[in-house]
Amino acid sequence: MKKVAILMGSDSDLPIVEKGINVLKDYGIPHEVHVYSAHRTPAEAAEFVSSARENGFGVIIAAAGMAAHLAGAVAANTTLPVIGIPVSCKNTGGFDALLATVQMPSGIPVATVAIDGAANAAHLAAEILALSDDTLAQKLIDAREAGRVKVLEKNRQVEQKYNA
Repeated sequence: MKKVAILMGSDSDLPIVEKGINVLKDYGIPHEVHVYSAHRTPAEAAEFVSSARENGFGVIIAAAGMAAHLAGAVAANTTLPVIGIPVSCKNTGGFDALLATVQMPSGIPVATVAIDGAANAAHLAAEILALSDDTLAQKLIDAREAGRVKVLEKNRQVEQKYNA
């Protein structure tokens, strides 16, 4: 199975990113986590990303807030799928990071999830990898079914309490 690279602009993003790391662990997807800044370590970030395919990666997740250029800088240096996680901050709530992540020039796409949406970034990475991995595809199907069952059980409890 291909690996997922998770890059964050700062270790302060780790509490958000951990939600995605946990999803990847649950699916059994191999992954690596790194701190690379688009602004403070651009050469190291570019070096990692430009050799990612050769190093066994199939998807890159990039999380950044404030001047959220990491996902775009990553996408500029690879043709692997890049998933951006705009990270919230106290000044703007992450709306600036969302715009910086989603507004990419034609030909350099970044799939962007919700602000602080690390779990969905990991689910999307799993879906991308599942295109060529039937075992992972079945895990995704099973997870969706478990989610359906959980919601129906909550519905049953609400109906029992309020519709009796």
